Amino acid sequence: MSKKTLPGVTRRQLLTFTAASAGLAAARVAGAVTLQDTPAWSPFDDSPPPTIDTQGWAFFTDDEAATVEAIADRLIPADALSIGGKEAGCAVFIDRQLAGFYGTFARLYMQGPFQPGTPEQGDQSPLVPQQRYRLGLAALDAHCRAQHQKPFRALEAAQQDAVLHDLEGGKITLDGIDATLFFTTVLQNTMEGFFADPIYGGNRDMVSWKMLGFPGARYDYRDYVSKHNQKLDLVPLSIQGSAAWKIKS
Repeated sequence: MSKKTLPGVTRRQLLTFTAASAGLAAARVAGAVTLQDTPAWSPFDDSPPPTIDTQGWAFFTDDEAATVEAIADRLIPADALSIGGKEAGCAVFIDRQLAGFYGTFARLYMQGPFQPGTPEQGDQSPLVPQQRYRLGLAALDAHCRAQHQKPFRALEAAQQDAVLHDLEGGKITLDGIDATLFFTTVLQNTMEGFFADPIYGGNRDMVSWKMLGFPGARYDYRDYVSKHNQKLDLVPLSIQGSAAWKIKS
């Protein structure tokens, strides 16, 4: 039998290391815990969700907020299925997002170089969302005042629809920002606000979830696993939880 070991390591050292490793593994096994039944749990023990204050505006001016609310109400008009984008709180959602990390693209690389890209390459603009809204809303109102002698929020619904249609199609030139970029940004954020968890300021009373039949942020479906082909009519739950849950004081 060969007596060779690793270079610079004696057989005694190797045996000592092996024995120590085996002892450590045994200690880890001995310290394992077996859980039975349902583990004790209380919501938000360690990481409570943020609280969104829906009073006032964190980023928008009052006029900017009114314009965004008007846009949201045309992108998601009220109908027999749900309330409109304004009442659903889409502008509140957007406002709070702009006041946070998203507003400055704080978590994205934004040092350039900035070059026009192909549609497949996605957004190549150097403007962060805060700049897009500030420039876009001001330019939109300037356009509407020049064409209709009124700001966007004061136009008739049909006029607002026509302006938004032209924005989407790039038929309007806005000062300081590409019209299509501005439109797609507002459209995307409005949809996010309508369908996001209500904890972020939009989707008030979980209106979109109720419309779709989405159960929300439920953590336990064991009571429903065996109920096949049945309409369950589950009440949606937000990340914030239910008033029926017992919260630790």
